Amino acid sequence: MNAIIEHESRGRIRFRFVQKRMSLKQADLLEAWFQKTAGVTQVTVHERTMCIVVQYRGDRKNILDAVRAFSWERAEQSITLPAHSTRELNREFQEKLVGKVVTKAVSTLFLPAPLQIVRVLWHAIPFVGRGLHCLFHWKMKVELLDAISIGVSLIRRDFPTAGSVMFLLELGELLEEWTRKKSIQDLAQCMSLNVDRVWLRTPDGEVLVPIAQVQPGDQVVVRVGGAIPVDGVVVDGEAMVNQSSLTGESVPIPKRLDSPVYAGTIVEEGECVIEVKQASGQSRYDQIITMIEQSEQMKSASESKASNLADKLVPYTFAGSILSFLITRNVVRALSVLMVDFSCALKLAMPLTVLSAMREAGKEHITVKGGKFLESVAHADTIVFDKTGTLTHACPKVARVIPFCGYEEAEMLRLAACLEEHFPHSMANAVVEEARQRDLKHEEYHSKVEYIVAHGIVSKVGDACVMIGSAHFVFEDEKCVIPQEEQEKFDSLPAEYSHLYLTINHTLAAVICIVDPLREEASAVLRTLRRMGIEKTVMLTGDSQRTAAVIAQQVGVDEFDAEVLPEDKANYVAELRKAGHTVIMVGDGINDSPALSEADVGIAISDGAAIAQEIADITISGENLWELVRLRQISKEMMKRIRANYRFVLGFNSMLIALGVVGVLAPAASATLHNLSTLGISLHSMTALPNPEEKAEAHKN
Repeated sequence: MNAIIEHESRGRIRFRFVQKRMSLKQADLLEAWFQKTAGVTQVTVHERTMCIVVQYRGDRKNILDAVRAFSWERAEQSITLPAHSTRELNREFQEKLVGKVVTKAVSTLFLPAPLQIVRVLWHAIPFVGRGLHCLFHWKMKVELLDAISIGVSLIRRDFPTAGSVMFLLELGELLEEWTRKKSIQDLAQCMSLNVDRVWLRTPDGEVLVPIAQVQPGDQVVVRVGGAIPVDGVVVDGEAMVNQSSLTGESVPIPKRLDSPVYAGTIVEEGECVIEVKQASGQSRYDQIITMIEQSEQMKSASESKASNLADKLVPYTFAGSILSFLITRNVVRALSVLMVDFSCALKLAMPLTVLSAMREAGKEHITVKGGKFLESVAHADTIVFDKTGTLTHACPKVARVIPFCGYEEAEMLRLAACLEEHFPHSMANAVVEEARQRDLKHEEYHSKVEYIVAHGIVSKVGDACVMIGSAHFVFEDEKCVIPQEEQEKFDSLPAEYSHLYLTINHTLAAVICIVDPLREEASAVLRTLRRMGIEKTVMLTGDSQRTAAVIAQQVGVDEFDAEVLPEDKANYVAELRKAGHTVIMVGDGINDSPALSEADVGIAISDGAAIAQEIADITISGENLWELVRLRQISKEMMKRIRANYRFVLGFNSMLIALGVVGVLAPAASATLHNLSTLGISLHSMTALPNPEEKAEAHKN
């Protein structure tokens, strides 16, 4: 595609695309295209000027190659856009906002007085209607206060005051709706499926394809621990599916032939083949929107407190207005009190603060599923880590393959990769990657694959039973044996590695040695979290005592426990909570899921198992553990802003009421100051929290 470099500086390029116009959809496609480019940190597309600003790290050539390779046809084939566009939403509300302000200005400047009065009376109808509805249902809410204040102004023939009050209220409602919808859309996009490729059943076997290529009528295979990427119907197999994120059901639901399944739900047991009804899981977006809007249990305690306090204060404001009239016999003073209420600011500012914090976390590649989890992160005093893929790198590597029973090393690695490629875990990924680097083609020549949570995999190759997994699974549970003549070789396995054991017909065939290096930043992150109020750090792992002790010493945790099963991790977390601790659990695997669910806040690594991400309350990217520090900072800044909002709303509105009672403020001035303060604190609540990345850098330095 033709593009001109209009400006360039270090790490930043501004292009202008040569075409007549750019639609909103094209702008979204262009933004998504460059976001997938290696090294790109931020993309901004200006559809009106057809310009794009790309900020990047690393080689400039990657950006130029992305421009050369771009075409609208290629982008539409490889990119699946969300069902709803944030860009489209912003355009809609910008036009509404400008239209409302222009209409108000034109009517005030150019309409004759009689027509202005008619316009004010027409606009007053919905406000008075909502007030009467509250009155008829015996509800003392802010809508009643608004209706009375507007109605009294109309009765007093003070049409300019009534018009100004309604304009400010409408402006506030528009900004509130815009902010809430945008925040929810941003959050929903963060929580939408992050599935790039799926196993497609074809006449020639299973093929791994990009999800953008999946069409209605295709058949997709999903195995244990995997996210269902599309809406569809089960046509083969049987599975237990966790769909709590969509339906709230607390237990997995059996899915058999002809059972409907939905994008974003998780296969906990078994496997199934799904016939696609709706490609790429677009409906998942709407389901998430509904979940966020309706899920009251996800509200933070601060939001609930603000909402309850706001409703409780409305009668006091109303009573204060009546009392002011009885004492002063002055309608204007009583009306000045009535123009002020605490409800608007409290009900608006607190949720906006929480949504802004969640959006801010999203910009840092942190997905938060509800405000109450951010609040729990701010209050947490204990953090529990899994080891593999969490404190250690998410991409461990194969160091050695040691064959037994005369088998060849390459053949054993190929066999192991064939089994492991179906199960997204860091150690499985290491085996598959090593086979790829050695150019070993591990085509599907086994039959049914069975995954045993936290233990291993069982399959059939011809007439042989093949297993791969931990020592506990292979030797204790399945009673596999070590060839007697090779016991000495087994006893001399290198102790510095983690081991995967491959058996054929219950006899050891190979040991795959995995090197799992500690994350460079892990110990510094733990020290920083302690300075931020975390009192206790714990590591729990299913790995051997020997390996766990080395990692625990390197990272500097307060306690560790090794060779633990999934239920042991969950029980450990439960005991901490019973002792009065607020616990964060961080993990990435299927075996971490029970503990993630048990903790006050479960945090999953985004490149870990799908079921862990689904059960977790918060998801961070696998790139850097400093995101835990940023998350803690965001949550603490959120609570700090909420407390400041409380002080401002109560103090400022109390002052307005007092000034109204003594006659210093007229009703119009009182209403204007109240609404402007509500808009001001709402806009402040929408602003970004202090940059957590800068604070993290300060801690590191």
